[in-house]
Amino acid sequence: MIYLAESGSTKCDAVILDNEGQEISRFQHMGFNPYFHSSQLISRELSMVREVNLYADKITAVYFYGAGCSSQSLNAIVEEGLASVFKNAKISVDHDLLACVYSTLEEEGPCVSCILGTGSNSVYYDGKKVNEEVPALGYVLGDEGSASQIGKKLISSFLYKTMPLDLSEDFAKTFDSTKDSIISNVYARPNANVYLGKFAPFADKHKNNPFIKDLVYQGFKEFIDIHVLCYKNIHNLPIHFVGSIAYHFRDLLKSALCDANLKLGKIVQKPIDGLIQYHIKHIFTNSSSLK
Repeated sequence: MIYLAESGSTKCDAVILDNEGQEISRFQHMGFNPYFHSSQLISRELSMVREVNLYADKITAVYFYGAGCSSQSLNAIVEEGLASVFKNAKISVDHDLLACVYSTLEEEGPCVSCILGTGSNSVYYDGKKVNEEVPALGYVLGDEGSASQIGKKLISSFLYKTMPLDLSEDFAKTFDSTKDSIISNVYARPNANVYLGKFAPFADKHKNNPFIKDLVYQGFKEFIDIHVLCYKNIHNLPIHFVGSIAYHFRDLLKSALCDANLKLGKIVQKPIDGLIQYHIKHIFTNSSSLK
């Protein structure tokens, strides 16, 4: 059996497949990012997932694509946590950017694939390998256009009292957050990026408000300027997106791309379906290696 997972910093979409690629179980659990989560935490949280407990001993191959899984040392943190749960499995851990590419491929040709979820990033795929031209700097220094950036902008405009009154009143009513509680969650507690990202649904609720439209659009424009226009020949390439922010604000994203004279490809909310198809095509056909 196969455990296949695509993980952001907030949540992880996972599926159990048999050796022919048939889906046995699909579920969601906590997302794991080695920048914020230890091997021990990964092991502990996974061990509490019912579907994992049910099939763990039968899993012989694990394919995990995750946010922050961008180097051998970081991947090793996730690998150790997974190996302690899937004791009979060969473990493969790779970057969520690779999952982004695999899930949006329409043909074996060049493209740029982007993530706009809790965080943000982009990668160029030449048909054989990937290249990340500009690094992702995380929610403090980067994550342009992401849920965490939207959250930061909402919070700061609320606290600075630059948010329109009607929005400000609904924001206070929705979150009941004081300045002290916000500062504590951002600066003194772990997983501040996830905390910030939780404010993004408020923007989705008010997506037709001019203030919100401009806030989100400017984030997308900043993302495009830094993470898309950095690639050569970009105006001739399809640009694909995965993630909840790209999906829920797709009209604004289309406008930002159009204004930059760029070609939109796919917008996929959850990459897991495309990942399943990719692995069936490229891996599960060699079923002898998975038994």
